[in-house]
Amino acid sequence: MAIKQLTETIINQIAAGEVIERPASVVKELVENAIDAGATRIDIVTAGGGKNLIRVTDNGSGIPSDELTVAVARHCTSKLTDNVHDIRALGFRGEALPSIGSVSRLSMKSRIAEADSGFEVNVHGGRLDGPRPTPMNGGTIAEVRDLFFATPARLKFMKTDRAEAAAISDVVKRVAIAFPHIRFSIAGSDRTPLDLAATGRGSTGMLERISQVLGKEFPENAIAIDAMRDGVRLSGFAGIPAFNRANSLQQFAYVNGRPVRDKQIWGAIRGAYADVISRDRHPVVVLFLNLDPALVDVNVHPAKADVRFRDPGLVRGLIVGAIREALGQSGIRAATSGAEAMLNSFRRGGIEPVRPAGQRWPAAAAVNQNYNVQRSPYRPFETEPAASHEGGFAETVQAFLYDGAAALAADTRAGMAEAPQELLSAPLGAARAQIHANYIVSQTEDSLVIVDQHAAHERLVYEALKNALHAKPLPAQLLLIPEIVDLPEEDVERLTAHAATLARFGLGIESFGPGAIAVRETPSMLGEIDTQKLIRDLADEIAEHDTSDGLKAILDHVAATMACHGSVRAGRRLKPDEMNALLRQMEETPGSGTCNHGRPTYIELKLTDIERLFGRR
Repeated sequence: MAIKQLTETIINQIAAGEVIERPASVVKELVENAIDAGATRIDIVTAGGGKNLIRVTDNGSGIPSDELTVAVARHCTSKLTDNVHDIRALGFRGEALPSIGSVSRLSMKSRIAEADSGFEVNVHGGRLDGPRPTPMNGGTIAEVRDLFFATPARLKFMKTDRAEAAAISDVVKRVAIAFPHIRFSIAGSDRTPLDLAATGRGSTGMLERISQVLGKEFPENAIAIDAMRDGVRLSGFAGIPAFNRANSLQQFAYVNGRPVRDKQIWGAIRGAYADVISRDRHPVVVLFLNLDPALVDVNVHPAKADVRFRDPGLVRGLIVGAIREALGQSGIRAATSGAEAMLNSFRRGGIEPVRPAGQRWPAAAAVNQNYNVQRSPYRPFETEPAASHEGGFAETVQAFLYDGAAALAADTRAGMAEAPQELLSAPLGAARAQIHANYIVSQTEDSLVIVDQHAAHERLVYEALKNALHAKPLPAQLLLIPEIVDLPEEDVERLTAHAATLARFGLGIESFGPGAIAVRETPSMLGEIDTQKLIRDLADEIAEHDTSDGLKAILDHVAATMACHGSVRAGRRLKPDEMNALLRQMEETPGSGTCNHGRPTYIELKLTDIERLFGRR
């Protein structure tokens, strides 16, 4: 077959295959054009998930009548100079409008401020018609009908109207976060209307816009980020580790105001949270990178979703370092979502009172006449009288009413007297009780805190093990009789290869023949442990991660495994001093809001929430 020049229509349809993947791609291109035109209000209307209709109306500067026909021509743009590396606008290729017009029925209406009327051009399947005068206000109206009618095979790959409408909403929200001074609205027969009011420029306006998109929970569980290194500035907000999601859809990254889905940035975010979030959970973050356009190439992806940095190591280091520093400086914080879930589980109406067989409910008037609580079938279970009526959870339940009947005793009381004020004013308060031999209940000045002792101590041990790599080795306890662990030869070789590193953790091992390991020392801080299981788990971890990821990944997993084996186990009763000591250590340890598996270590319930639960507010 002879080589020949393709027609302009075929060229545009090929370009549309790269740029216009689905209706959301059309909305993205048209909205970016409106932003580049200086619009302060952008209204989007869709039908049929964007396949039947997409209309984007803005109040921007508009397009002069003599430039309308050029605007829908291929490779025509007003946003690019002779330097292709100096890109300061969202759009720059001049491919979007001709590509859209080649596969749909495109109508462009525009009016500049100085003109007496607007002008309109139509592009149907690549054929141009116009311009002609049309009445309209200032700005531009881009209307796309029958998307992919010229390439019907593409319609077979479209999803349902609901799915395409959701994708359009996601695109608009991602763009809207970066431009809080612009009002965005989406409406149509295929969706629930969405109106994002303009919130203004600056950090306050930005946080308000993020709240509109991510919900009011995010500002309550986020930490401000502001860092700069070698001309690259990073700003935005990072969610605390306990505030996480099952997917990465609520991770937003912007490079010079452009929303991107870049693997380098996602990898840096994952690395920043590696020690505090489980592998199957994802943090909620909104990050803005601002740098010289010459230091980043945005022309490496047809849809401009990926970018390429001149110094990717600098960017990764900046993101990881800034997020970790912010998390470390923020102190210990619990996600408000945990308290909300706890409140929901206590909502009234879930349990109906049960009437004893053969009895009728007493009349309202009879309740106050000759009533004796001791003869009531609903009286509290009687236990041994409490020793005192003072102190948090240790006080009796209205002894004057129940005639000495006390509350059910907790597993461990943290003292019967009032807690010292200095403990109540601490972030995690004063320990008041231990329940079910696993949960510490503490009291602050304005809240109630429930701590998972195993998860909390696991984080503390993990941080201590990591610090041992950079400080002095952990103290070790010498075993009177070395413990011999039988293992396959390859596991013995892997463990002995890392014997020096394990020695810094306080674990002394050596080869004991071709198929065994002799354990001579164990870390003092772990106390009594199942040495056999620990060694086998360490061998498995090293075998799984002893790859090109390097030594750091191995050490992190080794530390996590040892921490899990050596932490305070569920079911262990703690003395009051031990409980308070654990709380104070948590307050001093960065990242102690979650264990090294990403689970929350405590939940805080504010007094106002408790009062609201009981109808006092």
